[in-house]
Amino acid sequence: MATDFRDGKTFPRRGRQSIDGVLWLLRVSDKARAAAAGTIHDYIYPCPMDKGMMERWGITPREFEQALATYKTDDELVHWLKGRAAAGGIAAANDWLLKERTENLDRQDAEEGVAVG
Repeated sequence: MATDFRDGKTFPRRGRQSIDGVLWLLRVSDKARAAAAGTIHDYIYPCPMDKGMMERWGITPREFEQALATYKTDDELVHWLKGRAAAGGIAAANDWLLKERTENLDRQDAEEGVAVG
């Protein structure tokens, strides 16, 4: 997982990329790790979309950062989130992302050189 975005050619993973049915988690974990390492470049963590997903998951950025410090792998992190998320929170977050933030996802993909959609 890349966490150094200073070269302008390396990017966080896609927001649409799912891990065990959870969208955005891989992207926000990449950005949060980069922010902690001082290698986030011109990305923002936590950005409004990070906060929107976390709100729906029922966690705070601070709780997420503590989880990143504890759970080092993607599998451990998603397991933590699934055990911690508010009832229906993951589905609500995924729905919000795909229905209300599609334009944002498409713009990110285009800016990062990924085929939109």
